[in-house]
Amino acid sequence: MDRAHQPVLLEEAIAALMVSPDGAYLDGTFGRGGHSARILDALSPAGTLIGFDQDPAAIVAASELAQRDPRFHFYPVNFQALGDRVEPASLSGILLDLGVSSPQLDEPSRGFSFSHDGPLDMRMNPSEGESAAGWLSRASESEIARVLRTLGEERFARRIAAAIVAARNQAPIERTGQLAEIVAAANPRWEHHKHPATRSFQAIRLHVNRELEVLQSVLEQAVDALAPGGRLVVISFHSLEDRIVKRFIRDKARGERLPPGVPVQYEPPSGLMRAVGKAILPGSDEIARNPRSRSAIMRIAERL
Repeated sequence: MDRAHQPVLLEEAIAALMVSPDGAYLDGTFGRGGHSARILDALSPAGTLIGFDQDPAAIVAASELAQRDPRFHFYPVNFQALGDRVEPASLSGILLDLGVSSPQLDEPSRGFSFSHDGPLDMRMNPSEGESAAGWLSRASESEIARVLRTLGEERFARRIAAAIVAARNQAPIERTGQLAEIVAAANPRWEHHKHPATRSFQAIRLHVNRELEVLQSVLEQAVDALAPGGRLVVISFHSLEDRIVKRFIRDKARGERLPPGVPVQYEPPSGLMRAVGKAILPGSDEIARNPRSRSAIMRIAERL
């Protein structure tokens, strides 16, 4: 099966995002262009779409699309650059499809997957930052355990961290297959239908790419970039990501909240956003077509 061309919650995302065919939109995670192509289909000749991505293969695909369609403008950057690339209150909609894509998972050289042996990299942009192998070679046992526990919600974090440190003292851990074997051997209770290295790989990837910190930053920037009535649509695949998105929308809808007992000297500003509907999950048909969509959850907010 070719999973590269199966963007998750495609029609639901476009329906939530497109408030006007003449508007300006941002696809903050271009990937292989599935969502972007559908946005362009819904745009009028006057509409525009901006794309961001830092993945080398995505940059190639996006550059080709920009040459074919003058309404599409692409920047080879992490979506954390939103505030530097987009004018305030200029966008009708922002789409963020978080996490790692199927093409990245299926390419062994990227080092994201325990299912394919390859270099232990895990960087979204392989030319920047420290690889997973580099971090694991120097991190202390307590730091590794903390990352596995907080970012992977791995209950055997201390045991797995100890096994990683013991193994690296014998030989460098440079391959995904090595790490998967170490984690599997250290995990005493394998979850049903889940590889024992799933949580550890997820945690290390989130840490190496600073994904949760970047997400919090880009959400704040998105509020400023959206015009009144503009939509923010976020698709998450991890409970920690979704928790950040859910709380962010809730807090922006509430507005400023004063501590209990503080005398009110002025009227606190009202909320900047409102939640649109409830969280949206993929249906059974989509999950059957694309099993990797089963953990997806989409939330929508509108700029007031």
